[in-house]
Amino acid sequence: MARRDYYRNVYLKSDAWQRKRYVVLRRDNWKCVYCGKRATQVHHTRYAKYNIGKEPIEWLESVCKSCHDDLHL
Repeated sequence: MARRDYYRNVYLKSDAWQRKRYVVLRRDNWKCVYCGKRATQVHHTRYAKYNIGKEPIEWLESVCKSCHDDLHL
């Protein structure tokens, strides 16, 4: 399985990701770090090169859908 496919289809659906996602959203008070609206997503500023899922919390930030979409243009 390709790295991207594993990331999207396995890791992002895992309990481990859901726990990490919750920690990040709670840390940022469920607010988008860019616009201040309600954050519903978590953006990776960097990815763990070899160990998907081993990224530190500092590499993750809470974002709203609109800002997350803009970050991926």
